[in-house]
Formats: sequence, structure tokens, C-alpha cells
Amino acid sequence: MRKHVLDSHAHTIASGHAYHTIQEMAQAAADKGLELLALTEHAMAMPGTCHEFYFLNLRVLPRTMCGIEVLFGTEANIMDYDGTLDMSERLLKRMDVVIASMHIPCVRPGTMAENTRAYIKAVENPLVNIIGHPDDGRYPVDYDELAAAAKEHHVLLELNNSSLNPEGSRTDPVPNDIKMLEACRKYGTQIIVNSDSHCAFDVGDHQFADRLIEETGFPEHLIVNRSVEEYKKYINRFTLLK
Repeated sequence: MRKHVLDSHAHTIASGHAYHTIQEMAQAAADKGLELLALTEHAMAMPGTCHEFYFLNLRVLPRTMCGIEVLFGTEANIMDYDGTLDMSERLLKRMDVVIASMHIPCVRPGTMAENTRAYIKAVENPLVNIIGHPDDGRYPVDYDELAAAAKEHHVLLELNNSSLNPEGSRTDPVPNDIKMLEACRKYGTQIIVNSDSHCAFDVGDHQFADRLIEETGFPEHLIVNRSVEEYKKYINRFTLLK
């Protein structure tokens, strides 16, 4: 089994439909041997999530807890086919890491061309670091176009363990992720494997993603979870300081 040293997509009770606190999530990550955990709460358009003030106040939190590094960011919602996000540029700049995702409560599924445009426009946003779970069959996407754009703009595509869970809600994630991985291999696009955990028990759990990586023979050098240093080349807290 490969060693992943970090998890960069997780939610606390602040997101409204998750179940554990910041410290509980950090402790779970430490207990599982991770070196880094990024907590990425749903941005404001998601029903039940935290207010803008929550994100404005993240500066008060320490970036080391339970003996590991903890970062704070957002899973922003793509709101239209122009890739508009539900968080202002001013606030995005304050995030350690920014994931951009499409969610049914926030944007209706479009055609393949519309969905692909939405993702690529988000990729072109210099404050977006990761495209979250682009594997939901309800949002068909051209993976060649997406992988090529992600490579060009230095954005990570996510292999989402929660999507691949057989009890998950997304449509056809396995064949879609296989297509995504094939496109990433073709273009040399880096991916990140994330749990998308909404409880402490799932932090760092990448079992379904790992299985797919093994089955497809996806190359290790294209997976940033192997190194905190490699991951930090892609995220706001470190790239914006250069």
C-alpha cells in the first residue's frame, strides 16, 4: 500500500453536514500518521455551511495541531458555466488552499461543453489550486480538455475517495475517474488523492482511490500526496508568498 502523507480535502461541523470539530479532525489525521491536513469548508452558497465571517477569522487558528501541520481553506462552489465562484477574490486570497467544485445545490448540470467550460474557467482562476471531484456523471466533462488546462495552469485534479465509495452519491465515478487518469497520464497532469471526509473516521482514508490507482497503473510521480513539499508547490499559502 502506498504511503500518502497528507489529505487536502476535509470538512468539520462548520460545513453544516459534517460531524467533528477542527481538533478532532486534526487528532484523527495525526493518529493515522499524516504529516498535513487541510480543512476546506464549503463556501457560502452551499446550504447550511458557515458564514463569510468564519473564513475571515481563520487567521486566529494555529497551523500546527496535534503534532501535524493543519491548513485552512475552502471548497468553493462553481456557480455557472463561466467558472464564477461563490467567494470573493479578496477572501480567496486569505485561504491556505482553494478547491473549486460543482455541486447540485449550487449549479445545475449542463452539457459536456458547458461543464467543461465551467471547470476550465475555474482552472484559469489563479487562486484555485484544486478541482474537486470532477467525476460526477451528472456533470459530463471532456477530460482531455480539463487535464490539458490543469497542466497549463498548474492546478491539481482530484481523485476523490468519497466519490469512489460504493455508497457515495455521485454517478459513474469509476469509469469517469479512469478517463481522468488516462488524460492526466497523457498530459503529465498532477493529481491529488483526497478523502473528502465529513467525519474524523474518514480522514486520510484513500482506500478506494488507491485501489483504482493500482488497477490503472497510474504513475506515482504524478500524485502529489507523496510529498508535503510537492503539494506546497500548488497551494495559495505558499505560492502566493513567492
